[in-house]
Amino acid sequence: MQLHDPLTSHFRLDLTQKKALSKLNIQSVRDVLFYFPIRYTDISALKNIGELTEGDTVTVYGKLSGLKTRKAFKSKIPMAEGIIEDLSGKIKIIWFNQAYMAKMAHDGQMVKLSGKVTLGKNGLYLANPEVEKTGEMPIDSHESLFSDGSGSETTPAFPVYRETKGITSRWLFHHVQKIMRSGILETMPDYLPKEVLDKYHLPKLATALIWMHAPKNAKDAEAARKRFAFEEVFFIQLKRHQERAEYEKNKSYAVTTDTSDMNNFVERFPFALTKAQQDATKAILADMARTYPMARLLEGDVGSGKTAVAAVAAYAAIKNRPTGQNFGSLQVAYMAPTEILATQHFENFIKYFKHTGINVGLITGSGCRKFPTKVASAQEPWTNISRAQLSKWIENGEIPIVIGTHALIQKSVKFKHLALVIIDEQHRFGALQRAKLAKKEGFAPHFLSMTATPIPRTLALTIYGDLDLTLLDEMPAGRKQVITEIIPINKRKDAYEEIKKEMAQGRQLYVICPRINEPDPDKEMAVIAKSVTEEAKRLKKEVFPDKEIAVLHSKMTKQKKEEVMEEFYSGAIDILVATSVVEVGVNVPNATMIIIEGAERFGLAQLHQLRGRVLRSSHQAYCYLFAEAKSQKTIDRLKALKNAKNGFELSEMDLALRGAGELAGTKQWGITDLGMEAIKNIKMVEAARTEATALIARDPQLSKTPLLASALIAKNLEGLHFE
Repeated sequence: MQLHDPLTSHFRLDLTQKKALSKLNIQSVRDVLFYFPIRYTDISALKNIGELTEGDTVTVYGKLSGLKTRKAFKSKIPMAEGIIEDLSGKIKIIWFNQAYMAKMAHDGQMVKLSGKVTLGKNGLYLANPEVEKTGEMPIDSHESLFSDGSGSETTPAFPVYRETKGITSRWLFHHVQKIMRSGILETMPDYLPKEVLDKYHLPKLATALIWMHAPKNAKDAEAARKRFAFEEVFFIQLKRHQERAEYEKNKSYAVTTDTSDMNNFVERFPFALTKAQQDATKAILADMARTYPMARLLEGDVGSGKTAVAAVAAYAAIKNRPTGQNFGSLQVAYMAPTEILATQHFENFIKYFKHTGINVGLITGSGCRKFPTKVASAQEPWTNISRAQLSKWIENGEIPIVIGTHALIQKSVKFKHLALVIIDEQHRFGALQRAKLAKKEGFAPHFLSMTATPIPRTLALTIYGDLDLTLLDEMPAGRKQVITEIIPINKRKDAYEEIKKEMAQGRQLYVICPRINEPDPDKEMAVIAKSVTEEAKRLKKEVFPDKEIAVLHSKMTKQKKEEVMEEFYSGAIDILVATSVVEVGVNVPNATMIIIEGAERFGLAQLHQLRGRVLRSSHQAYCYLFAEAKSQKTIDRLKALKNAKNGFELSEMDLALRGAGELAGTKQWGITDLGMEAIKNIKMVEAARTEATALIARDPQLSKTPLLASALIAKNLEGLHFE
């Protein structure tokens, strides 16, 4: 048996199993070994059956009876059922889609069952429990089952794997055991450097795999999880630092700044920079003064002033001459994810730069504009020009600042002296993509990425290992806080009446419907679209019959989404019912209210970001959390929105309260649940970052550690930078 052998070479698989394994991304022997348990039947969780309550994940020991097979009344799903009993009571057992379980054991047999206690129409039952036969032992002899009398556990915990239709946890367990018994682990060299394993007391690869799938105790299982969690973050860090080392081989324009000139530029702003903005600009200008390219991420809440910082950086760049010239200026490209947002940035930059006479261009799919122009009016200080003309002026360096969508960095748009690239809400724009912007002679632009997405520091340090991190954690003075209310079902009518009063003043409303997590992406999108559409119909019929209502969701084309947002921005639409695809950073000053349906389904950081959509004017803003929260824990989590100072604090609370596996948005990063466990541990993240940084500094191509280099390639981490 070889590590990369396909499973079909060693195991008989029917078509259903093949499809199921493919869905789990399991194709080879190696894939099975690295498909880790999601939990173990914890011996310490052993309970008396009479003590069980709904929602418990438990292990019970007792005698089986009443085993039989049947089909569900409506769905006709084949199932096995029975009863398990101990001295304290009994509980029903149901194995859905596993009718064969009724034949795997017999009445009167003593077993250990591990599963979740579920409430059905006829009372509590254990759903799809794992079974371990224990022999004929006294029903009340727990100590003899799990202890050798000295207090140390001797019975191994039973691993539980994530299932899918056609593949059960039990199937995975038995096939993992077969693979490990084949002796394949003895042939597997460890790709992590020995000095790293020793320094952080991590088990070797073979040992860690055994402890993951068949731990003798909780300590061994924890040690194995620690090794693989560290490994995942370490590999991401290696990849990021490798990319950065490659990018920094490029030369860059060293941007010098005249302090007096910069101060005069900033003093014209209609507001004073916060200390956080001042610190951010200092760090950025220091980076840009170097002869190799800056790579920095600027994180800041909605309204914290990221665009102003970008304007300062842009001004610094264009005040410099190209190398060896005493005329012209360096150029800046400012990229936004949507046409609406690009247009808004263009309008903001006109305000910042109108006194300078500097040319600013806008390029989107809908057309191109230029500022200033001889035929400008007070309403429109810019003019529409052809794409060909704008491209010509960009290529000859006549227009130093160009704002636009992704089209900015395509081959058709050629800059003469591109010195700075600013990317808004596109922070996954990777180092290799940035390197493509370098000219043939080796000049690469400085790179500034900006985001309003609050991300826990450990996640930012991991995902953006190739970027230096700057936080704008301070809001401008005088900024009004959004009034946030948690609205239970019986108070919705009152909330609607308050909203109607604001709308009578001409204000607009967002209504956000929750994302419904389904395993099939296509099905998921359909559910989202339907929920938004139905809510829009209900609001039109029952609540706001005299208002213009539109919908926005991810199944719509990009063009249609742009059209809807433009109508909402112009005021033609009063209420926008949308999923969480509402564009980050879109500035609709008149939209001062937001309803978030099913608020308990969202993470705190995501709720905060959605709430930021109404933080766009001097008018008082309102956020209504329509929740069906039943537990105090959920209510307390929603109340945290009122107490946290900023989005960063909320993201950290979210990580602690919900757990890494539930953190909003983590799936998009391509990190496993195990890797997200590491994200909760700042010491582990910093250790992995430290080791990766030192290793790449000594040996950028990892030529001295070929096993590690091969493993890094095999990990295929490019997906972490998807666009």
